[in-house]
Amino acid sequence: MLFALVWPPEAYLWFKTLHIVGVVVWFAGLFYLVRLFIYHREAEELEPALVEPFRQQYALMERRLANIITTPGMVVAVVCAAGLLSVNPAWLHQGWMHAKLAFVAALLAYHAFCYRLMGQLQRGACLWSPKQLRALNELPTLLLVIVVMLVVFKDQFPTGAATWFIVALVVFMAASIQFYARWRRLRAERLAAEGGGDGAAA
Repeated sequence: MLFALVWPPEAYLWFKTLHIVGVVVWFAGLFYLVRLFIYHREAEELEPALVEPFRQQYALMERRLANIITTPGMVVAVVCAAGLLSVNPAWLHQGWMHAKLAFVAALLAYHAFCYRLMGQLQRGACLWSPKQLRALNELPTLLLVIVVMLVVFKDQFPTGAATWFIVALVVFMAASIQFYARWRRLRAERLAAEGGGDGAAA
């Protein structure tokens, strides 16, 4: 408790404000970073003359997004979270905080894994398909929902019908994105085949 007294009265509000800003920036970066990975992998299916320019452009965009936006957002979120805990050390003895920290650790691991994928893409050694990357891109959404619910409900974390409805809604949204991507890809392949057939007939 003595450690908490060194902070001025408004410290909690500043830490909370900057923590929220950091979280928003961090997640915005995570969401778009893996989307760039998907485009990066799909660029490898273009005409040979276009592959390298697109790969270089996506690699540059990935590095800038990761190093200028995503990682700084993560640092601000984590540092300010530590500040909040120093102002309210009693939270460290509560179960909801233990669960939240576990999910945050999972997010940090996801963040590090994105850097690993980014390095593999830049070396041309990534084995993840665009479909697999789309599925991976849905993981932070689920983690975000769980973390927010833990912060809001704390030890009264709901387990009723409303909770399962939210979980089902998130799963439905993720599945819809996957189905739409598959439909768009099949449609493009069909149109390309039809165009090739028309050209051959002409």
